[in-house]
Amino acid sequence: MVFSKDNMTGIILALLSSVFIGTSFIIKKKGLRRAAVVSGVRAGVGGYSYLLEPLWWIGMITMIVGEIANFVAYAFAPAVLVTPLGALSIIVSAVLAQIILKEKLHPLGVLGCVLCIIGSVVIVVHAPQEHPISSVKEIWYMATQKAFLLYMGSVIVLVFILVFYFAPQCGHSNVLVFTGICSLMGSLSVMSVKALGTSLKLTVEGKNQLIYPETWAFMFIVAVCVVTQMNYLNKASSCYSNCFYVKVRTDTQVISKRRSFKYLRSIFKYGEIDDDVTHRIGAGWVKLGLHPVSCVIRMCHQDLKALDTFNTAVVSPIYYVMFTTLTIVASVIMFKDWDGQNIGSITSEICGFIVVLSGTILLHVTKDVERSSSFRGNYTPTSPSLSTRLCNSNGESHKHEEEDESYSEEADSRRQDLQV
Repeated sequence: MVFSKDNMTGIILALLSSVFIGTSFIIKKKGLRRAAVVSGVRAGVGGYSYLLEPLWWIGMITMIVGEIANFVAYAFAPAVLVTPLGALSIIVSAVLAQIILKEKLHPLGVLGCVLCIIGSVVIVVHAPQEHPISSVKEIWYMATQKAFLLYMGSVIVLVFILVFYFAPQCGHSNVLVFTGICSLMGSLSVMSVKALGTSLKLTVEGKNQLIYPETWAFMFIVAVCVVTQMNYLNKASSCYSNCFYVKVRTDTQVISKRRSFKYLRSIFKYGEIDDDVTHRIGAGWVKLGLHPVSCVIRMCHQDLKALDTFNTAVVSPIYYVMFTTLTIVASVIMFKDWDGQNIGSITSEICGFIVVLSGTILLHVTKDVERSSSFRGNYTPTSPSLSTRLCNSNGESHKHEEEDESYSEEADSRRQDLQV
């Protein structure tokens, strides 16, 4: 297949964007680790020392460069080509993490990388050509056609329903609510980004498009959509931790104050924490009215969940699938990307997209499993599982009561410090 100059430029920019964005994750993580070593406080527990770390800023600049390249790519190539190629950033970060951060890549994760590459090649080979556009008014005409107005109206109605009805009721218990909002708004933002990028491209070529109100209208739509996406994507990333806290507050088991402080000491001593422990200990403190202590456990649990990338492993593939699918649908409706293509090419693009989705999901799932096992494995030889000790506590109640007495003074002092 012969690529047009614009398509080739878009492909190169999309690939460069994936390289920069994937690399930025590794650089920022190295910067966070270095800042944590210097200051002794990680960013996840409230530290801001990374703002003084040059390596972290290099990572941020690298990410910004990648996002700019991705933005410009939409001005040269169809969204059905640029959007799926974003999955390659996952491969870049996974490979660099194994080389630089010494994070082991699961064998199935390697298979996921291969699937992403194969799917991307299929999409690139069968991608449609970019239709020539001479003015932003032409894009505005496409955006105001009945078919796309129907799509846009449906998106807005669905977003309002999700925001005002489902989000208050089950937003923090169902990850599809917030990711659905992000994906729906994301499909509109990509269309606006492409329109804005094309108008800026024409302006650089000597055809000033900034004099038209349509250009500024697209800029406003981009701002609204991006702000909405960021807001609800952050909520989606924290929904599992919020669900956990609700479960903690409704648990019926009460653990004594002294035993709770003893387990807290074990947690901070060995660096080990899991759902069962925080669930029971947190419930004991809440029922005893020690809310400051409960908050400490909740913060520790949320931080370890984030470091363990459990939320990311769930949210990212779901968001990628929904966002990319809706973006392709919106682009096909608005820009008529598949007009002039035969059934074979369209089918190949869809199959390539499905292969990329499969590889992306496989990468995220295996990353979550690998990091979970490696985290627990680091501490198993040093200390038995705290959840095992809790389960054995029912059969050794007298022994625990004796141990509780030895921790009474330490418990009182810790409680006073936390209440202050």
